[in-house]
Amino acid sequence: MKILHVDTNHPLLLEQFAALGFHNDEDYIGTKDEIAEKIHLYEGLIIRSRFRIDADFLEKAVQLKFIGRLGAGLENIDTDFAKSKGIFLASAPEGNRNAVGEHALGMLLSLFNQLNKADREVRNGIWDREGNRGIELDGKTVGIIGYGNMGKAFARKLRGFDTEVICYDLQGGVGDENARQVGIMELQQKTDVLSLHVPETDSTVGMVDSAFIEGFQKPIWLLNTARGKCIVTQDLVAALQSEKVMGAGLDVLEYEKTSFENLFSNQVPPAFDYLIKSPKVLLTPHVAGWTVESKEKLAQTIVDKVKAVFSP
Repeated sequence: MKILHVDTNHPLLLEQFAALGFHNDEDYIGTKDEIAEKIHLYEGLIIRSRFRIDADFLEKAVQLKFIGRLGAGLENIDTDFAKSKGIFLASAPEGNRNAVGEHALGMLLSLFNQLNKADREVRNGIWDREGNRGIELDGKTVGIIGYGNMGKAFARKLRGFDTEVICYDLQGGVGDENARQVGIMELQQKTDVLSLHVPETDSTVGMVDSAFIEGFQKPIWLLNTARGKCIVTQDLVAALQSEKVMGAGLDVLEYEKTSFENLFSNQVPPAFDYLIKSPKVLLTPHVAGWTVESKEKLAQTIVDKVKAVFSP
């Protein structure tokens, strides 16, 4: 079985696939069109986020038996079309869930204690203790939307704090000892800190808009380590200006390209200009699941899933 790797990943992928008897080819610089011209030669494809695997591409992949994506989701793949062709799809949320949980907690503590603002000020000779007085997480209610791998990992990180953790998910019965599952009305009534851990789907794109934010009884702090398009940025800006949202930690942005590898290339939107200038906003470049450890764990997860189905 021949596998084409189109994104660089941890070397264990190549090593372990070779040990299993697979033949590895690598093409990390070819364009999507160039790769489409030869994809008919391969039974396996390993990708991260370099380009979208759409129906036109898959039509050319006449021998393709599996796609392994080293990431939490499959939104850069036309999953319905791939499944209709009998292609096995493997993603790896198990590989970076711990990293995402730690990153979300780090963003939250930084926002609450104004660490980034204080750091910048001290470096510029400003010693403003009162202006950087923080608030504590203890006593707060943390609401999690999306209680799968990532949401559960974040909830586990909160166990050392005296907080109430609640979760909302379209699937019933997902609550556990770390978070009590609630309906949307209770979530909006109690939440102080809202953390998003949902995939990008038709129902989650634009989910956090003005109407949704205004539905919360209290001002909230907002974390997004999920997908940028889940938040309507201009509505978030309005909520930050009105202090309905007290602060936001954003690892992902509405303006990311669909490959997740670049930001927009055109003029900076006014809403994003506000975000980058606001001391109430903490931004990172889609790296919540991007640790030294998760790079290895993501690769191992894909090998294990492919091995379970296609081991020679």
